[in-house]
Amino acid sequence: MPIKTVGVLGCGLMGSGIAQVCATTGHKTIVREVDQNLLQNGLDRVRKFLDDGVSKGRVTAEARDQALANLSGTTTFDALGDCDLVIEAIIENVDEKRAAFTMLEKIVRDHAMFVSNTSSLCITELAAATRRPDRFAGLHFFNPVPIMKLVEVIRGLATSDETYRAVFSFAQSLGKEPITAPDRPGFIVNRLLVPYLLDAIRAYEDGLGTLEDIDKGMKLGCGYPMGPFTLIDFVGLDTTYYIANIMFDEYHEAAYAPPPLLKRMVLAGRLGRKSGRGFYTY
Repeated sequence: MPIKTVGVLGCGLMGSGIAQVCATTGHKTIVREVDQNLLQNGLDRVRKFLDDGVSKGRVTAEARDQALANLSGTTTFDALGDCDLVIEAIIENVDEKRAAFTMLEKIVRDHAMFVSNTSSLCITELAAATRRPDRFAGLHFFNPVPIMKLVEVIRGLATSDETYRAVFSFAQSLGKEPITAPDRPGFIVNRLLVPYLLDAIRAYEDGLGTLEDIDKGMKLGCGYPMGPFTLIDFVGLDTTYYIANIMFDEYHEAAYAPPPLLKRMVLAGRLGRKSGRGFYTY
């Protein structure tokens, strides 16, 4: 069946971005959050992004208004009953995700597909907690979602060919460039990116250079849009630490082991931009 109505679980930074691109590309989009305050914050973020686009000439007023007309918010699961596809973008915690999918199973129709925006967790494990593992896949967006073109499409062991093709085509319908990634921690991008970020922290601990010099070296010497410490602050030190632990538990390779400095900064609440302080102060 064609994907016309999309549900999004979570209206945080990732969820609101995913909801925005779905609504902007003509899908009826319903985003669910646990309380009205968090929901409104996410919807306000979408409106501000679109308003800024209009003021800068990147988006027409008509396109903005149509996107907002396609988007609605809820604090209940019941409102997602008619969704053809539900995208989960909540906290990166297996138990929380399982609980969300269990609630969804009671509401949605049999044909509906589930996808998770997880950046590190096992798609096969999440799918096994549902009654539709053949209609379950991973769809990993990148932050900021409205701008970043890449989406990783992940097949679990039970994901059907039909579901894989439908999810891949759906990503293309959002104006994204999908790639197929294996169901292994880190998928493709984080499998390569996380060891680089962790090694940058180790290099800094060993006195290789200042934060600024290491960042500048990678930007100007390798052509990266931002240096490793600016990127870690942007992603979140807690998120980086969490992903690294999952990857280390799977592979048991030193490259994925979180450096002591990263652990201590997370314990101290220095999580990056979102907390006002990480490797840099904001």
